[in-house]
Amino acid sequence: MKAVVQRVTRASVTVGGEQISAIGRGICVLLGISLEDTQKELEHMVRKILNLRVFEDESGKHWSKSVMDKQYEVLCISQFTLQCVLKGNKPDFHLAMPTEQAESFYNSFLEQLRKTYRPELIKDGKFGTYMQVHIQNDGPVTIELESPAPGAATSDPKQMRLSASQRSHQMALTVLQLPLTICQSLKNSSRGKKRPEPRGLLNQAKKETPPEKKTAVPAVGQRVTCLLNGSRRLRDETQCIIIGRNWILKNS
Repeated sequence: MKAVVQRVTRASVTVGGEQISAIGRGICVLLGISLEDTQKELEHMVRKILNLRVFEDESGKHWSKSVMDKQYEVLCISQFTLQCVLKGNKPDFHLAMPTEQAESFYNSFLEQLRKTYRPELIKDGKFGTYMQVHIQNDGPVTIELESPAPGAATSDPKQMRLSASQRSHQMALTVLQLPLTICQSLKNSSRGKKRPEPRGLLNQAKKETPPEKKTAVPAVGQRVTCLLNGSRRLRDETQCIIIGRNWILKNS
């Protein structure tokens, strides 16, 4: 669900040359309903609109009061074009909720607004008709609102920080609660993994050994022939003894 909220000194709606709704100081809300919107998105948008702080307080401090704080009026207009997706330069509205469903959903939205606020201060246009909306924007002040996608995390930075903190705390508790035997098992399992073969001397020795003499990686204590320098070809070869995973050079 998307909404464009404008702070106004006055606004009105005209249909067929006849004015059907008008408000004084307050906010004008253009509302676009999508296919995926549910009661959850509806309640989220009602709460955001009525608590949006776009007015000054008694001392003149800006962005301090909401429309409910000031007891101002609200004019709502159904605006499916907010769900527009451009195909080149042509608007496409396939994401908007179909008219039959959208009208009932929009009426529920108005009902929730009136239930949360004062019913006599909520005005609207005429759903599904061609309207002229006259808005005298005060400021100008225009705020875009969008409800979170279904299943998405909240967009409130404070709540996001709180959620991240809670996740970190939970992860820390999970690690501390792991049994010692599991930790030891994980440690031991990593020891059994085959490590990559030593580079340099071993790789060079493999290249220099004739195909018929190539063998597997030498075992500990085995005496093998290798080059003294893995990066350069030397005429003289020398004997190496494998101790652990290190090559110990021994004179032949």
